[in-house]
Formats: sequence, C-alpha cells, structure tokens
Amino acid sequence: MDHVGVLALYDRDMREGAQPDGPGARIERVGGVVRQVADAQGWNGVVWSDLDEAGADEAIAEQIRHYSALGRKFEWKLYGHDLPVDLGQRLRAAGFTPEPEETLMIGEVANLTFETEPPEGIRLVPVTDRTGVELVADVHEKAFGTDSSRMRHQLLARLTDDPHTITAVVALAGDEPVSAARMELVPGTRFAGLWGGGTVEAWRGKGIYRALVAHRARDAVKRGYRYLQVDASHQSRPILERLGFEPLTTTTPYIYQP
Repeated sequence: MDHVGVLALYDRDMREGAQPDGPGARIERVGGVVRQVADAQGWNGVVWSDLDEAGADEAIAEQIRHYSALGRKFEWKLYGHDLPVDLGQRLRAAGFTPEPEETLMIGEVANLTFETEPPEGIRLVPVTDRTGVELVADVHEKAFGTDSSRMRHQLLARLTDDPHTITAVVALAGDEPVSAARMELVPGTRFAGLWGGGTVEAWRGKGIYRALVAHRARDAVKRGYRYLQVDASHQSRPILERLGFEPLTTTTPYIYQP
C-alpha cells in the first residue's frame, strides 16, 4: 500500500471533504477548519484543520466560542500528522482533555483476509430495526461499560432515514447478544469505516471480533468500496494487522466541555 498516497486520499475525502454522519447534522467550513454541528444526541466536533503557528490559537478559540454558544460538548479529532506539530499542546492549554490515542488502520479490501468465520454456536444477524438496535445497545453497554443512549439514537435514526450509509450486525449465542459492530458508508468515496466493534468480556478471545471484521469487509466489497478504515485501540490493532490492515497514523480525541 502507498501509505502517503492513501493517507492524502483519506484526508481529502473523509476529513476535508467530510459528509454529515447522520440526519440533522451539518458540515461547516470556517477558515482552516472543517467541523460537524449536530444536536445534543449527535457528534459535534472538528474533523479537519489546516492551521499554522500564527493562526492556530485563534482558530481553537473560535471553535470554543462556537460550540459553547450552542451549549455543546465537542471533540477535536487530532491526527498524528496534523499541523502545527504542537497542536495537541495548544488544545490542552485551551482546556481540552485528551482521550486515549488510537491508530488509524487502513485495509485495502483486495488484500484482506476474509476466510474468518464465527466460532461454533455463534450466528451473525444483520440489524435492520429497533429490536436489533436494542441488541447492539445492550452489547455496547456490557462491553464498554458506558451509556449507549446516544449510540442507540444515532444508529436508529440512520437506519431509518439514511439506510444506504450504515450497516450493523450483532453476534448471538443462542438468543444472547455477545458482540456487535457497525459499518459507516460514505457515498462517493472509496472508504467505509468500521466502528463500535465490542464483545462482552466472557466471550472475548474466541474469534468473534475477527469474524465481525470479515463479515463487514465482505459487505464492503459487494458495495464497491476499496478501503476499510478503523480507529483501532491497542487491543484491536494486532487482530487487524493479522487480517491485512496497515497503520497509517495516530488519532487522538480532544474533548472540550463548555
């Protein structure tokens, strides 16, 4: 894979040329910043910036003013190659709190391993309605220990209003949901994003996560996407590398709470 070329394509299509990630959200381009504005149940934040040392602090301050006026918590999604090189330090100085760093992993579908199947006793079920969304939310809360109300709202809204932009799948052991994940599709680009892959603790280490990645990868191929993107934690990165994904850069969420 041409890492430099693919990263430049990702920046152009998925960040500078970002599309809203759900109903009711909008993309705004202000100076050297591209941001998404949504309601309180949606994702609010900066997806791309083109800043220099002279203008970075004022651009940060402008985003704080904008989202604070809306009463919105927001995220500045900082990538390892973003400029200026001290942008993370500037965000912290302005009151942002960094969350754990992840690795941007890209897989070219032609080079990925799809042979992985779910372990015995596990079946993968597509999510198409409210009942399926509730199963995904149940897994999310058990796997990550966090409230899933926002994810539940966003997933159901997209399945209802923009079903061509998202798919989701839940892994069942009998009738018990034990793992779930979704894939976000960006029409007009070559990238599909893999998100939310989580498995409840008692079922980890059995190959379910790998099976969910392979399931979504096969779906992406059918839909004509060339690349799969994952913001990988340190736990999922080794699994993705074995499937053929390659690390391109890091990404760190910086959170600002008005």
